[in-house]
Amino acid sequence: MTTTTTVATGSGFSSEDMVLNIGPQHPSTHGVLRLRLTLDGERIHHAEPIIGYMHRGAEKLFEVRDYRQIIVLANRHDWLSAFSNELGVVMAAERLMGLEVPERAVWARTLLAELNRILNHLMFLGSYPLEIGAITPIFYAFRERETLQAVMEEASGGRMHYMFNRVGGIKEELPEGWTTRVRQAIGDVRRRMPEIDDLIRHNDIFLARTKGVGVLSAADAEKYGCSGPIARASGFDFDVRRDEPYLAYGDLNVPVVTRQAGDCHARFECLLDQVLVSLDLADACLAKLDQLTGPVNTRLPKVLKVPEGHTYAWTENPTGINGYYLVSRGDKTPWRLKLRTASYAHVQALTTLLPGTLIPDMVAILGSMFFVVGDVDK
Repeated sequence: MTTTTTVATGSGFSSEDMVLNIGPQHPSTHGVLRLRLTLDGERIHHAEPIIGYMHRGAEKLFEVRDYRQIIVLANRHDWLSAFSNELGVVMAAERLMGLEVPERAVWARTLLAELNRILNHLMFLGSYPLEIGAITPIFYAFRERETLQAVMEEASGGRMHYMFNRVGGIKEELPEGWTTRVRQAIGDVRRRMPEIDDLIRHNDIFLARTKGVGVLSAADAEKYGCSGPIARASGFDFDVRRDEPYLAYGDLNVPVVTRQAGDCHARFECLLDQVLVSLDLADACLAKLDQLTGPVNTRLPKVLKVPEGHTYAWTENPTGINGYYLVSRGDKTPWRLKLRTASYAHVQALTTLLPGTLIPDMVAILGSMFFVVGDVDK
């Protein structure tokens, strides 16, 4: 749908600004997001993201689900980061309960979180070039995804919605010989990652579409609450895993990938280089897991009640920082569980990034923000 507005220029001529709706059903929005753009020709004057088309009321549903059922709902809002979504919920509950998780479960969670991070990044590394015209990279990215999905599925039984976290640990013992197969999968992916790198990072057409396009300054990234690879591509050097460690990250050396340019290409590079970092972290977790014995969960009552109080847990999800504010009144369901999702903040930044750019650049900028619409709408 389009509308036009006649604007007097003072020089005897008049121009017409056009209001163009991109979405909510549109290939460029990679999800049901609607952008209301005010255009002068092909140049964007004003951009308004309109959200809510996928809203399912997850936060209200949490209030009538027990702590085991909440995990099912929580892993779905960012369907590319399901394991990481589960973590925040169980960590918040464990914190209020004063529950100490077995060491093997802590290291297993850390390993699986890093594998999930790689799976998330590979999806964007394949789909982003596709959105601006490069078809081949997605086949390479999905080859690597399938290699890692196989070991994730073997452990959890799920391909997207793992449901492997539990309050007090993980669902069950890892399969016999699983760490050996994970180590092999990581080695295969690490060996083949340069193929994706060579294919796209310095491609002349890709550079022309992304270099210097959609520059997000560090100040604007901070203002909008951006985090993760989006903020770090603008020089905002913060990573919860390193700066506020949780799980086993305090015992790991977590290199933080940053760039200074803040453009579409810098955001892509941060994602690409982060895959290599996560592969190294996963290897370190495997080495530790092979040395550990003992349980992977804690025996809890059939009806799980969390003591009265409130707490806030945050995690470095693949797309950025996720926060979980839990308020309990001592019942088997939360009184309130509020989500702070990374994608929600990143979509807000489009109001600054899009004005002044052309329509073709809008597609490149939108894809480079690496958001999931379900993570926006919750």
